[in-house]
Amino acid sequence: METVIANTTIVTGDAGRTILYDSAIAIRDNVIAAMGATEQVIGDFPDAEVIDGRGKAVLPGLVNCHTHLLATADRGILEDFGFPTTLRFPVTTRSLLSTEERQVIATLGALEAIRSGTTTILEIADNVGGFAQTLADTGMRLVLGDNINDVDPVKLRDGVYEFDAGRRGDGLRRSGDLADRWHGIDGGRVTCFLAPHAPETCSPELLRGVREMADARGLGYTIHLSQSRIEIEAVMRTRGVEPTHYLFASDFLGPRLVAAHCRYVNASEIALLGRAGVGVSNNAAIAARRGAAAPVRELQAAGCTIGMGSDNMAEDMVEVMRAGLFHERVRRNDEMYPQPEDALEWATSGGAKTLGMDDQVGTLEAGKLADLFVVDTFKAHLVPTLRLVSAFVHNGQPADITSVMANGKWLMRDGKVVTIDEEDILRRAEGIGHSVWNRLVEAYPDVQFPVRLPPHPLN
Repeated sequence: METVIANTTIVTGDAGRTILYDSAIAIRDNVIAAMGATEQVIGDFPDAEVIDGRGKAVLPGLVNCHTHLLATADRGILEDFGFPTTLRFPVTTRSLLSTEERQVIATLGALEAIRSGTTTILEIADNVGGFAQTLADTGMRLVLGDNINDVDPVKLRDGVYEFDAGRRGDGLRRSGDLADRWHGIDGGRVTCFLAPHAPETCSPELLRGVREMADARGLGYTIHLSQSRIEIEAVMRTRGVEPTHYLFASDFLGPRLVAAHCRYVNASEIALLGRAGVGVSNNAAIAARRGAAAPVRELQAAGCTIGMGSDNMAEDMVEVMRAGLFHERVRRNDEMYPQPEDALEWATSGGAKTLGMDDQVGTLEAGKLADLFVVDTFKAHLVPTLRLVSAFVHNGQPADITSVMANGKWLMRDGKVVTIDEEDILRRAEGIGHSVWNRLVEAYPDVQFPVRLPPHPLN
């Protein structure tokens, strides 16, 4: 199968940040076969389906290095009550979802991701295998991580950090089973990471066990790091050092580690992360909502690779890029750094490198896998197209994205998502979201809840 997008603008995202005008990109099966002048490419692929790309731009697919799709059920509530949340429910809505409900909510997140140009996600969840097939059916490029820890959950409620060997062994077994079942599926479109939760909830034995398994199996691994003041206080109290130093002492740092957040790391922690070549997922939009910011420029200067992630309640990577640009400028009081091209790089090639797949995706270059999205540039907020990347990062919207391709297959074409029944998922997810929050509130009537829920689904 061959496809040519002709007469278009190609934002390659390569090392030279090359943009090709009046050009064409040819896809053969799942690989970018050629790029160049339209007449030449059409001539070289006479049997290809030719798509007219006039007024459009083709960009590398966005790479989401850290997300929790099930959190879309909490949209509109947990963005505004701190982290960890000041709502005192003893359980989460995610714990109340049935297997079928988890599948629907995960698909809702994937739907939003596709519509915002995302082709790759690192999804972390408890028992992620329960909806792995559902996600695989969306056609996205997936990295799956089963969220594990070995802290005693009952004692943790009282602020006591004790660790359980049984939970540790169960978590490592689940992680191994997930990798046995899913790692490398569909020619490598689905892969697996190991995903211990966070420094305060993981013992040195679990951290070392994860690192040993990752090294033995050639897997990446990820952890939430320096995401809250409470985390830092807990690790300082129980280990006597900052979280990054604890990970270093547990032989956990390394170039296959993706550290999510890194909002409050100090200079010594930044140096450790950089020296180890750790990848950092800068989850700028959720960080902004929570009044925090990762020191991106310092981390990058120290040697870390920077990717981006959406984290909770939203899967819009266009918003994440813009938040990353704005947040870093405000943090540094800098009018010119970062540039929009930097933000796009973090969300594409930087993310691909962070996940260890930059030899396959992250840029549009001949020989790489065909992960891309198409933008309609003829919009009031994008015209004039004098500097396309800047216009899109500053002003672009998911609604500008007309088509998305992953691994050479259309996930969305001409505004229609083709791998998901969108109307069905939206209606079911609307009902589930209302139902699960009402179930939670009704189960714990003594917990103060400052939100007045609607009497019924609104759609």
